[in-house]
Amino acid sequence: MSADAARIAAEALAEDGAADVTTAVTVPPGVQAEGVLELRSEGVLAGAAFADAVAQACACRVAWRLPDGRAAPAGSVVGVVQGELARILRDERPMLNLLQRAAGIATATRAYVDAVHGTGCRILHTRKTAPGLRSLDVAAVIAGGGERHRVDLSHEVMVKDNHWQAVRRTGRTLADALADARGRGITALYVEVESPEQLEQACAAGATRLLVDNQTPETLGVWARRARALAPGIEIEATGGITLDNVRAYADAGANFASIGALTHSVRAADVALEVRLLD
Repeated sequence: MSADAARIAAEALAEDGAADVTTAVTVPPGVQAEGVLELRSEGVLAGAAFADAVAQACACRVAWRLPDGRAAPAGSVVGVVQGELARILRDERPMLNLLQRAAGIATATRAYVDAVHGTGCRILHTRKTAPGLRSLDVAAVIAGGGERHRVDLSHEVMVKDNHWQAVRRTGRTLADALADARGRGITALYVEVESPEQLEQACAAGATRLLVDNQTPETLGVWARRARALAPGIEIEATGGITLDNVRAYADAGANFASIGALTHSVRAADVALEVRLLD
């Protein structure tokens, strides 16, 4: 179990307080039970490692019927929670909250992945994640067939509009900034561009990827061809305003990647339920 999964599980359980007083006055100690985890909406399972962390913290275990990343029809049994009834009731809501969020993200991601199938374009998350749940959100995107993007500020350079302003006002150049980054051992040099002039500067400065922000697929296609002529091998990422309706157009226009904030900032939770039965 990852340290992050254990942390998220502990925080989710802590939100429910120090004790479950309802269970304390209705459930005798030692009663054994099992809970069937059912995916009631069609979708992609995700979040198993985080559900396992919740179960372990409550002295329960989950026997999974399906792995993360598996698409399943509505009504599918995805796992069985085993343990004392009081402990299952303690872990029920935190576990379901994490699973329904993760499965919702994975399901949305899979729809985008399917939409660009055959183009070579890959679907990315952004940092528009729920505070404290970034590792869950990113794992869910990956389970849905998406890929890892920048998860913190420490490993990749990403020059955006405010950074462009700072560079201009201080008299430095983009080339100076990217050279500084290379001197720090950073090889992922991403630059957001909003004009042909910025594109030319970014290519000359040694950017490894251009983020074409809030442009039409047609404009992205023109800019992608120009960038690859100037810097063969440079990557092109479509970003800003990407939807299921238009993502294929961006992929066909030449985007290597499409980054979509809505995967994690506008999650439609999957319907996941736990049906508990007592054991003799």
